[in-house]
Amino acid sequence: FPGVKALTNVNLSVRPGEIHAVVGENGAGKSTLMKVLSGVYPAGSYDGAIHFEGEERSFRKIADSENTGIIIIHQELALVPLLSIAENIFLGHETANKGVINWFEAFKRTQELLKKVGLSEHPNTLITNIGTGKQQLVEIAKALNKKVKLLILDEPTSSLNEKDSNALLELLKGFKAQGISSILITHKLNEVMKVADRITVLRDGKTIDTMDVHTGEVNEDRIIKAMVGRELTDRFPPRHAKIGHPIFEVSNWSAYHPLHADRQMIKNVSLNVRAGEVVGIAGLMGAGRTELAMSLFGRAYGQKISGEVKLHGKPVDVSTIPRAMDAGMAYVTEDRKTFGLVLIDHIKHNVTLANLDGISSRGVINDLHELSVANKYRKDLAIRCSSVFQTTVNLSGGNQQKVVLSKWLFSGPDVLILDEP
Repeated sequence: FPGVKALTNVNLSVRPGEIHAVVGENGAGKSTLMKVLSGVYPAGSYDGAIHFEGEERSFRKIADSENTGIIIIHQELALVPLLSIAENIFLGHETANKGVINWFEAFKRTQELLKKVGLSEHPNTLITNIGTGKQQLVEIAKALNKKVKLLILDEPTSSLNEKDSNALLELLKGFKAQGISSILITHKLNEVMKVADRITVLRDGKTIDTMDVHTGEVNEDRIIKAMVGRELTDRFPPRHAKIGHPIFEVSNWSAYHPLHADRQMIKNVSLNVRAGEVVGIAGLMGAGRTELAMSLFGRAYGQKISGEVKLHGKPVDVSTIPRAMDAGMAYVTEDRKTFGLVLIDHIKHNVTLANLDGISSRGVINDLHELSVANKYRKDLAIRCSSVFQTTVNLSGGNQQKVVLSKWLFSGPDVLILDEP
């Protein structure tokens, strides 16, 4: 990519009927490698060779790899929300005769596929009406419909709760018994240890090590050492917090669903945060964590919102996003691509977007000051890029997240809300 060599002399082999984990830090090249294997990046845009079932393959587009039996499920699910499960599964592979879709056949086949992945939903159910965990299973049903031989899953459990994650991992074990191979990309090392047969570690776009779980002495510490390139004495940084007085207080906060006015999503929530303190908000998927965070941050979610917010002991107006920001709040969203970034713009503009006053005078942006700020956050947060003029969409997911974090840190907040950061 412009100014960045994403992969260098990477070697990877996957055996029939094995679960092969690929791990590495943000920007190590995991997703790029998978996009090469699945034809997203066409033959000719890289050096090296792909062999599948004993033959050298040349994929010019995704359809080429899919016809061979290699199916990729991306971190951002590729489903159409307002189409049904059946329509999504057969999109581009319709059961049609002379241009007329055979819905009876599509529904019958969909029911068979859903049964295989453990879903009891009706084929007519709209994707928008089922949770993320079930959407992930629909993606897998879609892959099974395309006669998958090698299933590539990019961070499949990143937005799932533990129950849904375990169900997905059990499904991979079931596929293994049927001879289907899987490549699992994940940051969750406990999942790797639970299901992987072999583990390949990438670092800075190079293959560092491939470990066999069944023969070698493989543990999380060994994997982490290979990922970061040094012994890790502390898994987490030391904490020396100086906790002060409460600076952020929420009292009796309530919010209703934005579309269904009778559904109360947040019911009389109260909490306080003291200076220098990290407060964790936990709960199962659907418990209302994101809804609470977004409704507090300028009423970005919900309707009929009531309750009081105090900052430094004084009531503040958080009725709009600009007012919440002026009061000293910042919110790192769970969905960085939709709400966090301008993907077609470069890093420099994204970093300063939430605090243009900080880089301008009398409404005119000081370009050199903006460049200096962007470079500071690039260094401080170790954003892997060719320069701050690189388009944000071309960064890896983890580095995009660092840009979102930089944006809100530069706004100088008193309270920083991080949603699934």
